[in-house]
Amino acid sequence: MGAGVWCLLLGWALWASAETDTPMTERQWRAVDVVLDCFLVKDGGHRGTLASIRDRAKALLVLRKVPVLDDGSLEGFTDFQESTTAQDDFQVTFEASVDLVQVPQAEALLHADCNQKEVTCEISHYSLQTRPEATKETTMWFVANVQVSEEGPSVSMVMKSLGETENRAAWDPTMQLPLGPRGSVKTAVEFQVTTQTPSLSSLLGASPSLHCGYTMAPGLDLVSVEWRLQHKGSGQLVYHWASGQGQAKREGASLEPELPGDASLTLPSLTAKDEGAYICQITTSLYRAQQIIRLSVQAPPRVQLNLASEAPLPTLICSIAGYYPLDVAVTWIREEQGGSPAPVSGASFSSLRQSSAGTYSISSSLTAEPGPAGATYTCQVAHLSLEEPLQASTWIAPPERTAWGFVFASSLFLFVLLFLGLQRW
Repeated sequence: MGAGVWCLLLGWALWASAETDTPMTERQWRAVDVVLDCFLVKDGGHRGTLASIRDRAKALLVLRKVPVLDDGSLEGFTDFQESTTAQDDFQVTFEASVDLVQVPQAEALLHADCNQKEVTCEISHYSLQTRPEATKETTMWFVANVQVSEEGPSVSMVMKSLGETENRAAWDPTMQLPLGPRGSVKTAVEFQVTTQTPSLSSLLGASPSLHCGYTMAPGLDLVSVEWRLQHKGSGQLVYHWASGQGQAKREGASLEPELPGDASLTLPSLTAKDEGAYICQITTSLYRAQQIIRLSVQAPPRVQLNLASEAPLPTLICSIAGYYPLDVAVTWIREEQGGSPAPVSGASFSSLRQSSAGTYSISSSLTAEPGPAGATYTCQVAHLSLEEPLQASTWIAPPERTAWGFVFASSLFLFVLLFLGLQRW
């Protein structure tokens, strides 16, 4: 089965088990095996988001029997089998049960290829701070970080290996993995932290919600929730929750709704200082995982075009105020009556100004040349916060004939009359 046979293959394979004796409704829950192309990071001990790219081995991650809503497009898929993959292509296969912890972003993974998105998947060893007494020596833990490209969802799953004492699971000394009888690593997902928006843009003054959700296996207790902000090399605590009590370090920050399963952070009255990478870290009685949400703040500019002076040549000033972030593009356009618009060079800029709110302002000036028939001048401003550039235009009339011209013409006329009169005399 190759990639591209079905839209749902996503560069990886997907198989689903069919309940033939159950009538299909328009949309019903269905258990599918989701198979992801991954990399195993062999230097281990990673707990956060995507690990480094050093020393990686190709791997498969099989999420067994993931419940998703089916609209009929999964008809004909079968269960995942080892024989359906080329053994030489992957060094190890992780089979993960989701019976204890469901994967909330399963449908996003399922339809990523149809939406022309890619999935990044990395698996690394996970180190516990305190090892449970009842666990076997061969038990190991792993963390799988899966992210859909182009602002798609991201999920971190902590997986516990399942020992098979009856079959005496083999040990791979090269990969340092406990292998089952079929050469795969049997695991169970016991904890997951996810976000629907790894990247988020919001307008200045808005009150965005940074999504962070989690689910954990029965028997685990929630210990703490911590939100931190990293920006330009410095970090600060934004919100901390522990023992049923929350404390906001950023004014107005809150968890809404406040648990369980949802640790989303609300930031009211957004300012430019709120921009940066937010780390949502969830700690349980056994595991810890996190998600990073990158928040960018935007403010659209206000554009105003004025005629500063008329003599000796008209001077135009285009004021661009209240925008964020810094980069802005200003283009001057000139159009004569009956002609085509054409960009104009030679504009100058004032010094950049920044307000106490963090927004920027700048002015651009241009000396206009209206010509004998006049011309329309346009100041066009492009900015990240705008879907289309803003424009401000004004008409510059042609220069009027001066009084000196009238005096000269009248004097010339009187001089001619006087000359003709003298000749006759």
